[in-house]
Amino acid sequence: MRQEAGLALSLRHLLILLTAIGLLPLALLGGWSIHGAARYLEQEQERLMIGHARALSSAVDAELDGTVAALSGIAKSPALAGGDMRAFYETARRLARPDWLGVVLTDADGNPIFRTMAPFGAPAARIADPDSLHQAREQRRPIAGRVARGQGGRAAVPVRIPVNGPDGQPWVLTAAVQPDRFLDVIARQKVPPDSVIGVLDSGGNMVARSRDQERTVAGSPSASLAALMRSAGPESVGPTTALEGDRLISAYTTSPRYGWVVAVGAPGAGFGVGLFQRYAVYLAGALVSLGACFALASWLSNRIVRRIRSVQAGAAALGSGDSVRVAPSRIKEIRQMGMALEAAAAQRAAHEDERSRLLGAREEALDAARQAARAKDDFLAMLGHELRNPLSPIQTSLDLMDLRDEPGSQRERAIMRRQVSHLRRLVDDLLDVSRIASGKLAVDPRPLNLADTVRHAVAARAGEPVTLEAPPEVWIDGDETRLSQVLGNLLSNAARFGSSATSVVLDVVDGQARIKVADNGAGMAPDLLARVFEPFYQAPQPLARRTGGLGLGLAIVREIVTLHGGRVAAFSDGPGAGSRFEVLLPLGAAVASAAPDSAPGADAARSILLVDDNEDAASATALLLRHLGHSVRVAHSAAAARALAQEAPAAVAILDIGLPDMDGYALAGALREDMRRRARRDAARGPQMDAAADGGAGALRLVALTGYGQQSDVARALAAGFDVHLTKPATLEALRRALAAAPG
Repeated sequence: MRQEAGLALSLRHLLILLTAIGLLPLALLGGWSIHGAARYLEQEQERLMIGHARALSSAVDAELDGTVAALSGIAKSPALAGGDMRAFYETARRLARPDWLGVVLTDADGNPIFRTMAPFGAPAARIADPDSLHQAREQRRPIAGRVARGQGGRAAVPVRIPVNGPDGQPWVLTAAVQPDRFLDVIARQKVPPDSVIGVLDSGGNMVARSRDQERTVAGSPSASLAALMRSAGPESVGPTTALEGDRLISAYTTSPRYGWVVAVGAPGAGFGVGLFQRYAVYLAGALVSLGACFALASWLSNRIVRRIRSVQAGAAALGSGDSVRVAPSRIKEIRQMGMALEAAAAQRAAHEDERSRLLGAREEALDAARQAARAKDDFLAMLGHELRNPLSPIQTSLDLMDLRDEPGSQRERAIMRRQVSHLRRLVDDLLDVSRIASGKLAVDPRPLNLADTVRHAVAARAGEPVTLEAPPEVWIDGDETRLSQVLGNLLSNAARFGSSATSVVLDVVDGQARIKVADNGAGMAPDLLARVFEPFYQAPQPLARRTGGLGLGLAIVREIVTLHGGRVAAFSDGPGAGSRFEVLLPLGAAVASAAPDSAPGADAARSILLVDDNEDAASATALLLRHLGHSVRVAHSAAAARALAQEAPAAVAILDIGLPDMDGYALAGALREDMRRRARRDAARGPQMDAAADGGAGALRLVALTGYGQQSDVARALAAGFDVHLTKPATLEALRRALAAAPG
């Protein structure tokens, strides 16, 4: 961009000039204001400190007056007037305040009659501060004496009042008040931590001090405070140095009644009010100065603003993608910004090209990631199918041996059944965690009596030490299959980790259904407890991996519970202390239990067509079904199945999906179509066959028995006309339920 030649003025220089114009009168006004404010604040601080000292002096006088009043009350005892000194001793001892060391009664010659600090009749002790005793006796008025330490080393202040003895002699009643009483007076004043307050008796000795009371009591004040009090009269303010060496501004006042002195010392910086007022005065001057600066500098600011607006227009053009043009300027910084905007416009075009290229690469990477995810899902589906296929004949053979009740292999069958169940659970967990990762895991919530679901899940753990506590009904909106999976995973977890006594409790807490599964197994350390619901996470194990598993069961539990709008938590007191899992689910509305449909028994004889290209699976399943009393024909391909169905119709067709010549979905449709054609041919032979033509197509019950067990596989099977979808390896009970609704 072409710029005007000539002198270029620096924006900094312009701003300095503008600031100098405004700050010169501001600095003069500020200096004058601060000086005046400082003097005003010094005077105000002195007044406040004198007021504080007077208030404290009044509080000390009130405390001494209270002591005098208490002594006067004791002196009104009839025992004193009657001359019963022992009774008066007991009265004085009983009525003495807790903060007094004791009460002393002296006669007209100053000799002690008794001291409540000692037993009545004890030998007389030395009188502390005899001058105040003589003064009280002679002047016949209350006197606050000087602080002193007695024979026991304890400090006390004698507060004396004149009293009349039995014969009217001028006796004196004294209370030995502990100095801590006056320290309490100081504490009630809420002294700032950096201030020092001292109470001195009429002799100038320290009675109470807000700092270091024990060391300074009965001692002298600092030399600087003593000099100030000697030179300035009964009340004044001045600089002092504390006993600790702190430099203070101290104010003191003298009580006209007792002659005691209260001194208040504060740091020279004041109480914080001065700083605020100083800034307030300074701010007022600054505002006046700024007003003058605005008038003087307006023409400079207008010049700068016009050039800045030109730069703003160039920046807006840069943002919108238009060409950038900045008006020429003599200000160097603005001229440099204009050149920078033009350079940025050129870079923007280059960046747009680069961004387009990166976006294209990003889309390609996303497509590759989607393809990888689909490949992973396809692989897991195929893995599940291939693993379930060999498990199916194993489980079917075990069911057949159980039905035959061969006692010689009972223990071996139990071991094999546990391992088959373990393998099936591993496959299910792998597929479920894949659905969780892709967001495809879904639930089908319906009104459900959770109590029945819990009872069925516990009943399925036959042979394991599981106890159950549950009410008859707890209704929720839930997916029975998935919630059964939750309970199964929690119970399997307890069994794997060595529980010899597992309890399941179902109750209702705070409007939610709660399932508690507690065991006495291995327990969990705090670090494991924090990560127990993470997929694939397991506690450190030896190479033998005694507990087994993939670390997916609890992660699946959490996802299923979350999909139901609930939450799950794990608890343990540590390794070896067992574990407890709690599942909370929202309650739902109860529904009336439907009457069971009338159906023939599960084991009523059926004619069954079994189609599976896995000959071992087909053979084992056929043997099992025949053992249950059914008539079974076996085919290993779709063509063979259709031929057998043409020869003799079956009531039930159990079909594998992955057949070599036609998949099970197509075979299901073909079998139903073959049945319809046969029904129409039979109907054409005579009127007596019309009913068969109308209803024959619906007489065949189709059951899918396959290794494909994802939700989409179930939906596809039902859409293809199957009545039931069973995932290999199917249990004996599942087979019985699938055959229960078929016509005999």
